[in-house]
Amino acid sequence: MATSRRTKRKSKTKRKILYTVLIVLMVMLSGVIVFATNLSLQTKNAMTKMYEPLEREKDNNSTKKFNSAKAEDSAFTMLIAGIDNQEKAKYGRSDVLIVATVNPKTEKISMVSIPRDTRVYIPDLRYEDKINHAYAFGGINYTINTIEKLLDIPIDYYVSTDFQGFEDIVNTVGGIDVDVPFTFKAQLTGSLKWMTYTKGPMFLNGNEALAYVRMRKKDPQGDLGRNERQRKVIQEIINKGTSLSNITKIDDMIKDVGNNVKTNIPSSEYFSLIKMYQKIKSSPIEQLQLEGHDDMRKGIYYYIPKDESLEEVKRQLKLNLDDFGQNAQSEINTTNSVNDLSIGE
Repeated sequence: MATSRRTKRKSKTKRKILYTVLIVLMVMLSGVIVFATNLSLQTKNAMTKMYEPLEREKDNNSTKKFNSAKAEDSAFTMLIAGIDNQEKAKYGRSDVLIVATVNPKTEKISMVSIPRDTRVYIPDLRYEDKINHAYAFGGINYTINTIEKLLDIPIDYYVSTDFQGFEDIVNTVGGIDVDVPFTFKAQLTGSLKWMTYTKGPMFLNGNEALAYVRMRKKDPQGDLGRNERQRKVIQEIINKGTSLSNITKIDDMIKDVGNNVKTNIPSSEYFSLIKMYQKIKSSPIEQLQLEGHDDMRKGIYYYIPKDESLEEVKRQLKLNLDDFGQNAQSEINTTNSVNDLSIGE
């Protein structure tokens, strides 16, 4: 009889625990739904300002047909562009260009930085020039067309930001931790102050992080060293931005950066991208290097990529895209042929 009562008490206890767990899960799910659907009007306005589709995405009759990436299960490419617009020109110039291929299935990210002075063929201008001049003449559209021509892969998404936007992003995620490779001094952007970056771990706010990623003249490796610092900082920003503590602040984050960030990522895909990155964020990022040499032509400095290095970078990027990249290659070749024929007509 006593055994029967003890069994009943255990059964009731188990049911109470189960009910409690179910209630907690329902509350959490309700909170996520409310959070996702109840973004403030200010945030929705900021998201509208941020969203800027490419010209080819606006033209339904365009000859360019690109695969639409589904962040949770398909490989995709992303361009991260840092824009120097201190001279208040129409477009400014691209100071940072990082191309990443992301494969959720293999949980791998491959990333390469393209030095700002890289001499490339700009399809929309039909001549060779520094890659940062592509942005100066035609903004993100010319830049993406140029990168697709250079790397022979499609660019699905882009995120661009000016200096102020970069500072805002870093400050919004609460600052970043970096491992300074060597001691140096750099002038902080927008002020006359100089800061000493000491070799080893350092915590940086937005303004300090901007000077850190921009410095190159004092780097023993020049552009290559700066590119490495940029990639590590981008990775740290993404890690902090997609952390649980910051996801709950996404409303404030979007409002903070809305005026200085542009992207063709639809707001409907934000949570898919965050969910995907949470899954693969512990995987190491494959850092690819575009090797080359310095060159002076008519008194102008250029960075000339080595053919074998460029081919290896292209191969690795396509490999990470798997069959998606291989199928898209013929599309890009066809598109570039159409571009070359149509320009100037």
